[in-house]
Amino acid sequence: MTTILAIETSCDETAAAIVTDGRTIASNIIASQIDLHAQYGGVFPEVASRAHAETISAVVAQAMTQADMEYTDLDAIAVTQGPGLVGSLLVGINFAKGLALATGLPLLGINHLEGHIYSLWLAPDFADFEFPVLTLIVSGGHSELLVMRAHGVYQRIGGTIDDAAGEAFDKVGRLLGLPFPGGPAIEKAAKSGATETYNFPRAKTDGAYDFSFSGLKTAVLRAVSIQPSGGRRARRVRGAEKGTQLRDDINISDVAASFQEALTDALVSSTERAARDYKVNAVYLSGGVSANALLRAKLRAQLSVPVRYPPLTLCTDNASMIGAAAHFRFRAGHRSPLDFEARASWRLSEDVYAD
Repeated sequence: MTTILAIETSCDETAAAIVTDGRTIASNIIASQIDLHAQYGGVFPEVASRAHAETISAVVAQAMTQADMEYTDLDAIAVTQGPGLVGSLLVGINFAKGLALATGLPLLGINHLEGHIYSLWLAPDFADFEFPVLTLIVSGGHSELLVMRAHGVYQRIGGTIDDAAGEAFDKVGRLLGLPFPGGPAIEKAAKSGATETYNFPRAKTDGAYDFSFSGLKTAVLRAVSIQPSGGRRARRVRGAEKGTQLRDDINISDVAASFQEALTDALVSSTERAARDYKVNAVYLSGGVSANALLRAKLRAQLSVPVRYPPLTLCTDNASMIGAAAHFRFRAGHRSPLDFEARASWRLSEDVYAD
């Protein structure tokens, strides 16, 4: 049995977990900063890193207590090395390095995106499919399509060329004056809206499996805001994007529903083509946006292969997913030197684990 303490501080969640054999969660502690960043309408990096520094010691201690373990019960320590906000990453990395030095335990720096993929392995009913499988990672900072050919072996075939899907949700949510984060708020508002009210664009890209959401965001802005030369009355919406005046005839639920329809269509379209072209045996959906019910339903309905995704509690950033990914890295013999650095950008398909 392999038992790993994992630490995650890539953005605005201070998290620690203990995972055994990459499948079982002994503890999973998350200190969320959502309320802290809501006043900014998004994550404020300096505030995030300071909050991590203030809470990480207590979060790790709580994870150990909840699992009823001592450091002598562990086989390794894992920490998110990137991608993410450098200031936030450094808090977790430096804490993990200190623990590794103090305990003599081996250390593993883990790719945050790989963690999202391995969140599926933590579902109680998850059963592996034969490789290759297609992974769609959609979150606030990432939208990636990769063919997973074996554990730790990835081929990146597509991704966003501008905004990530979760970033688009946040920006449109802010435009409409909805609470942060935008994804859950837009999904909630869309339930009472009509998807056919606006025919927002589904961008075509030069890359067969790429995504683009900046044009969609701009289309929403033009549809809902009063133009300088227009004669329509406008209303201010509390919390809306600074300088934006919404037309007085706008129904926010209709906008949310139409936007969500367009964004999920774009994700599903590229995923469906990739799954067919690469002849994969399943599609693994992960990341914060994987919690979106419409996206899940469309993928299940339109793909000819099984679609799997993590439990809702493991869609957003957490440390247990880092522990699950670390298990497979540890089993393969990978270890990280104590002088490894944080990586703000880190494509999962890069061969950074080669000996």
